[in-house]
Amino acid sequence: MKLESYSGLAALVTGASSGIGRLLALRLARQGARVALVARRKGELEAVASEIRAHSGDAIVLPCDVADANQVADAARHACRRFGAIDILVNNAGYGGQRTFLEWDLSDMERIMRVNYLGAVYFTKALLLQMVERRRGWLVFIASVTGRIASPEKAAYAASKFAMVGMAEALSLEVEDLGVHVLTVYPGVIRTPFFDAEMLARMPAAARRSMVEPDGLVDAIFRALAKGKRELTYPRGLAAGYVVRALAPGFMRRQVKRVTRSSPPGAGTR
Repeated sequence: MKLESYSGLAALVTGASSGIGRLLALRLARQGARVALVARRKGELEAVASEIRAHSGDAIVLPCDVADANQVADAARHACRRFGAIDILVNNAGYGGQRTFLEWDLSDMERIMRVNYLGAVYFTKALLLQMVERRRGWLVFIASVTGRIASPEKAAYAASKFAMVGMAEALSLEVEDLGVHVLTVYPGVIRTPFFDAEMLARMPAAARRSMVEPDGLVDAIFRALAKGKRELTYPRGLAAGYVVRALAPGFMRRQVKRVTRSSPPGAGTR
């Protein structure tokens, strides 16, 4: 289902306080959508909301830990009361890390799964029914290329994104005939605050060289929605890796190990 006009629609964006989520929220507002901003940091959300309102847009701030199902339910109810219904849900909230499995603290591995995967489950569960009842809605899952091709020192993060990708694919098959469109996005290495100094220091040189600005990704997401695409990999050339992995898995495995070998040992990709 193509999304070509945002005028009068209501969107909810998780992880809207910075990075990709912030840019998506600002673009949605510029396109005419009313936007519910969700993240834990109220001050940063207020700054995004102020920027939207300065350009005559409509935004509400909903501080929320997406890993808490009760907080998510409250935020979803508040957004629906304010806007009547939510037409577009962007499941973007997430964080990562870069450590070997043996080094990774178990509590943090559990937290990553709750934020990156269950956070998307909670919001989708809270808002999907009203989309199906109205036979109109768009679900956008910001996953990762790491949700298709895993690499060393990404076990916890890759697991959360593989889970998101599986859910989004199954969900798309279930709801597309009910008027709800699902777009799954696979970003590569995007230059945002997602990558802290520690992650950048451990990142293989090849990954650092491939880092791209987030504006191009946001443009690509809106083009994909306008065309009714179900999947988007950005930069587009990274999708070739999926074909290589399917046709020559041994070769792909050797390549992944080779390009990540330069990463220093010890304890950060979208």
